Amino acid sequence: MSDADAHIAARPVALITGAASGIGAATVRAVASGCHGLVLHTRGASEKSLMGLESIAAVVRQQGAEVLTLTGDLGEPGAGHRLVQDTLARFGRIDHIVSNAGFADKRGIPELTRADLDRSLAGMAGAFFDIVKAAMPTLQASRQGRVIFLSSFVAHRFVPGGLFPASAAAKAAGEALTRALAAELAPSGVTVNAVVPGYTRKDGGHSALGSDAWKRAAEVTPLGRIADPGDIAALIAFLLSPAARHITGQAIAVDGGLSLG
Repeated sequence: MSDADAHIAARPVALITGAASGIGAATVRAVASGCHGLVLHTRGASEKSLMGLESIAAVVRQQGAEVLTLTGDLGEPGAGHRLVQDTLARFGRIDHIVSNAGFADKRGIPELTRADLDRSLAGMAGAFFDIVKAAMPTLQASRQGRVIFLSSFVAHRFVPGGLFPASAAAKAAGEALTRALAAELAPSGVTVNAVVPGYTRKDGGHSALGSDAWKRAAEVTPLGRIADPGDIAALIAFLLSPAARHITGQAIAVDGGLSLG
């Protein structure tokens, strides 16, 4: 192997879902310089989402990253498996997975249907399961396997007026899968962790919270501010790094102290 080939082999291939905006896009920016290849996914349900994906892809391509962009609803059967297969077809391996794609459903239990709950579970915990299961052989063959599930404070904080029962169930299920996968993959040296953001600033557009609710969110956060996506991406980048090789099976909050109360 030449020195150039060895250098490429030492740099990971990362698959990041929900990469078009917010935490996903911030994560792309945070890790791009250290990656050999980046696979960036968005659902692609809107023109804005597609434009966001192409925008962040263009930014990191200018920095020298090799990028593949993919779209699809990960809640659909087989979508996670196809995402992994497309990644392997382009890069031949996957070293890092950041399962960030998701959505917030603020409807209370009286308004929710079983189909609504199933949609949340399929689009978050189910998608995480499908992707990692399909990628297990390549992760186990990697010397730098890292998996991260993006959870949420809603799976830990239950207060009147601030409930997200369908989203909370999906994120809690993802955290349980995180721990099970961590135990399953530990003999191969693969780490699996969950990152648990608190209230985090959006890039704009649709949000489950109105402006008054965001103000109240800052007030109930002990540090007195809403997180920027980069605050969350910084922890993700660390967990993907060699420095975090002995951290696995954890759900780590980045919430400004929200979980203290």
